[in-house]
Amino acid sequence: MPIDPTLAYDDDNIFARILRGEIPCSKVYEDDAALAFHDINPQAPTHILVIPKGRYVSWDDFSARAPDAEIAAFVRAVGKIAREAGHVESGYRLLANVGIDAHQEVPHLHVHIFAGKPLGPMLAR
Repeated sequence: MPIDPTLAYDDDNIFARILRGEIPCSKVYEDDAALAFHDINPQAPTHILVIPKGRYVSWDDFSARAPDAEIAAFVRAVGKIAREAGHVESGYRLLANVGIDAHQEVPHLHVHIFAGKPLGPMLAR
């Protein structure tokens, strides 16, 4: 169910619980700024979720409130994960849904990395 990104951060969301170690994940990468893991319902041969360790509901929330160093560290982590997975040459897609119309389902910022096959047009026509 899509969420309202203007609501306060919910500490009980699934990604917050993963960050606290309450729910396991298939970890791909972790540093001080980010945690990355395989999506449990992959939409491409490679489907990795990257989440910041901070309490941000959406990309909008993150870009408005996070310190510059935290934003830079997160963006660098996303690039590093894609490079280490070997997807730069063949290409990959990044996606961050924000809000109801974009069908954001978890109230914690997350970036999807899709790769491993031709992904087609960006939006359904």
